[in-house]
Amino acid sequence: MPAETTSPPGLGLTVDDDGGVRVELSGSWTVAAGGADLSEALRGVGRARAVVLDGSELQGWDSILVRAILVLRAEARERDVPFQLREIDPGAVRLADLAEAVPDDEEARRDRSDQGADVLTKIGLAAAEVRSNLRSTSGFVGELALSALRQLSGQGYYRGQDLLLMLRRTGVEALGITALVAFLLGLILAFIGAIQLAKFGATIFVADLVGVGMVRDMGALMTGIVMSGRSGAAFAAEIGSMKSTNEIDALETNGISPMDFLVLPRVIAITAMMPFLTVFADVVGVFGGGFVAWAMLDIQPTLYFQQTAGAVTLGHFFSGLVKGAVYGLLVGIAGCMRGLEAKENSLAVGAAATSAVVTAIVWIIAACGLFQWVSYVLGI
Repeated sequence: MPAETTSPPGLGLTVDDDGGVRVELSGSWTVAAGGADLSEALRGVGRARAVVLDGSELQGWDSILVRAILVLRAEARERDVPFQLREIDPGAVRLADLAEAVPDDEEARRDRSDQGADVLTKIGLAAAEVRSNLRSTSGFVGELALSALRQLSGQGYYRGQDLLLMLRRTGVEALGITALVAFLLGLILAFIGAIQLAKFGATIFVADLVGVGMVRDMGALMTGIVMSGRSGAAFAAEIGSMKSTNEIDALETNGISPMDFLVLPRVIAITAMMPFLTVFADVVGVFGGGFVAWAMLDIQPTLYFQQTAGAVTLGHFFSGLVKGAVYGLLVGIAGCMRGLEAKENSLAVGAAATSAVVTAIVWIIAACGLFQWVSYVLGI
């Protein structure tokens, strides 16, 4: 670690005949000795064909040296110039590598930069971020639409077995959690209805409440939220992991579009399976409500299901199917988009999965509100 000396830091440049630059560090590169000016070294890196950072004359170091390594190495990497360290303390090298391995917390840095800013500045920054998100989302949706058109015209590429795998993962394997949530939701709706309707002696209408509520809205809504946490997060984590291991770059190098090969099968699969999961959730939810009606309200199952069949219409049924498909599309887009946007490190994979779930749930709730407004306007 650093020596006790506080001699001032020195920096010299030596240019070789082949265009290489050797940056020679000397003295004590410590906070106590004062910071060093790296501008001359940066200019040398910009003109060099190769850079060697030589620390053979160093007398001591601390974070000042680590910063110098990071700055010069980043400049060399940006200009695609080979960079080499020579006789630099391994401890300083390990600290620099660790600093590069851990990504910057952009949100924390943005929060610090926002401190002291006036309200209008913060509003402007928030509006700019919203605009950027809208542009990236619309661009992703456009690329997905073009990918679908290529597939329809026979010019796209994804393996049929991948689509079958995604259909199984987003369909059959999701039945368990869907059944559990739907059954509990039916119980909750029935309990709520029973408490209120018992005041008017109209407990039989619990069947109407559960049936219409599940088939028209709640079945699709809760299934979409469950799938956002299950499949949407999985899509983001899978694609984010592929990006961090450069598998996405490998696909593009081989002329394979990640949008065709990775995104389209996942979006098709979850969009296709969501209506079936919605119907399954509707049925299980109705049975959940029937259990409460039979166990607490002494309503016979035959009467309960007859009342449900009379209350639920084909309009309610097909409305739930359409909503389920739309929610599935939103979950697929959110998961795949956040996965492709992930940075190339392991920490970003978790962040992408979290962002995918939040984005999908927000989109689903917004779409549900839009559907309700349209239904009100049309009188459905």
